[in-house]
Amino acid sequence: MAIDRARVEAAVVELLAAIGEDGSRPGLQQTPARVADAYEEFFGGLALDPVEPLSETVPLGDSDAETVLLRDIRFRSVCEHHLLPFTGVAHLAYLPGDRVVGLGRLPKVVEILAARPQLQERLTEEIADTFVTGLDPRGVLVVLDATHACVTTRGARQTDASTVTIASRGELSDPVTRAELIALIGRGVK
Repeated sequence: MAIDRARVEAAVVELLAAIGEDGSRPGLQQTPARVADAYEEFFGGLALDPVEPLSETVPLGDSDAETVLLRDIRFRSVCEHHLLPFTGVAHLAYLPGDRVVGLGRLPKVVEILAARPQLQERLTEEIADTFVTGLDPRGVLVVLDATHACVTTRGARQTDASTVTIASRGELSDPVTRAELIALIGRGVK
């Protein structure tokens, strides 16, 4: 589904009027089109299947592959409660079953799911579930650490606050194994 630009632009014109602004003044004339451009980018994941990037896999054969961990994947999303952005980093780990996927495909899953109106808690779970569906791994761990504009710029105004959410599946749900991976994420092991 494509973004309905005309409706977004009309809504922005109405929003500007509702806050007492003149949408025809020079500084605001292009604002409705700019917001429509931004919304196409922010919500482009609504039209995409997050499992698709995981469709081209490589069989492992008889290998007993251990954990694959990709850290510090930058992401941005829009909180569905206030339509304000949240940004952060995702850390993804999985224990391969009988196949692996190119590492560049992992951030694509995060990007697709983040490009929707979201809650960080749900985003974390959706990423984990997508890896389970797309790769059938022995285990999955997803850790998101994000800063929310609704916390930093309004209400509580806690500019240094971040939110950490965790989702684990399969063998990576074991508390000891999960703790080892979280320690690796935190240490920045090179």
